[in-house]
Amino acid sequence: MALRDLLHNLPEVRAPTEKKVSFNVKLKWTLTILVGYFILANIPLFGISEGSLAQFEYLAILLGTSFGSIISLGIGPIVMSSIILQLLSGAQIINIDTSTSEGKKFFQGLQKVLAFAFVIFESMVYVLMKGIAAEPGFTGLVILQMCVGGFLIIFMDEVVQKWGFGSGVSLFIAAGIGWRLFSQLFQFIGPTGVIEPVGKVLAIVASVIIGDGTGVAQALFPILTTVALFLGVIFAQSLKVEIPLAFDRIRGHSVKWPLQFFYAGVIPVILVSALVANLQLFGSLLQNWMGSPTFLGGFSEGGQAVSGIAFWIGSTPILETIITGSFRWIYAAQAVGHILFYAIFSVLFAFFWVGTSGMDARSQAKKIISSGMSMPGFRKDERVLESILKRYIGPLTIMGGVAIGLLASVADLLGALVGGTAILLAVMILYQLYQNIAQQHAVDMNPALKGFFGA
Repeated sequence: MALRDLLHNLPEVRAPTEKKVSFNVKLKWTLTILVGYFILANIPLFGISEGSLAQFEYLAILLGTSFGSIISLGIGPIVMSSIILQLLSGAQIINIDTSTSEGKKFFQGLQKVLAFAFVIFESMVYVLMKGIAAEPGFTGLVILQMCVGGFLIIFMDEVVQKWGFGSGVSLFIAAGIGWRLFSQLFQFIGPTGVIEPVGKVLAIVASVIIGDGTGVAQALFPILTTVALFLGVIFAQSLKVEIPLAFDRIRGHSVKWPLQFFYAGVIPVILVSALVANLQLFGSLLQNWMGSPTFLGGFSEGGQAVSGIAFWIGSTPILETIITGSFRWIYAAQAVGHILFYAIFSVLFAFFWVGTSGMDARSQAKKIISSGMSMPGFRKDERVLESILKRYIGPLTIMGGVAIGLLASVADLLGALVGGTAILLAVMILYQLYQNIAQQHAVDMNPALKGFFGA
């Protein structure tokens, strides 16, 4: 009872009084939070020592953040709390009925408490283990700033969920990836602050002017790889298996239940990439702390893995090394390890996610039967429908997991801008955001569509 009282009295963003928020209001709040996110991402932490944060760059993309800023933690605490609760719920260690209003509020409150706890814990880990090193005497202040930024991200995510489109988690990831993609294409200020053609587009123009063919190829191929990955993901998004279903109470009326080729979505490759990034992060933190490399990996001053597990599951842009003449056969062996790691673990995480998130054949069959539908030509029995769905869900989980793992890993090796996983995330998030915006706009323009969309 005390826990429920605590959860009910947590600070929260007030929900809208109207049942459905209008398109204009959602757009206004989404853009407001987006602007706020970019402002916070450009407020540096006060009191940190001058050091390289390059080791966090890959992790920063996945966490939708900018390390060294007040929101250095990004969406990490929110994601970690969500994953832990999903695991506990999927393993039936905790039993919360989220189909009821009270159960849903309890689950959301528990997730918020965990997110608050992770904000404090991760802030202390980053600073005390010198991942983000504080100046002498500023340790407590840096931790406090990171906590404030982490709490702000939690409430901004809540604003988007209640008043905007989609979720803040997706919005922050897409915004971070979009900003980095734009910077890598058009940046004109170098690391030393001097104006130079750093962006790929500007580098192509500069290389053409001076007749540098190697420079043109080095800048052009990452752009082509990124475009090819965009098109490949968009095409794969359209692939699906449609299961015919009929309504029991409405004769002659049928629908098709779509099973996407990427059945588990982009979650498996996010988890694999997060695993790789966290291994690299903790390996570098341990090296900084102990003063020598560990089995997790040895890292150069720029944060690049040069040995250990982090090296063999990491990636080196093969195409770039060939163009510049710096290719070594050890990079080819590393590429094999990178591809195998991503493909195998993407399948494992896909099965894990399908089994714990209610996407397995049994849960889907139960959902279909409870919604008053059945498969034409078959007896209305949950076990029969489950056996039919197993024929599709199992193979789709494997093929989708392998495909998304291969897309991400090969794109990394070919040097795609901002990384293969980041591009996959951006495309899928923007696709879902577009669907949400289009659906909301259609409902506002024609209220009769509310029933069709379930709005």
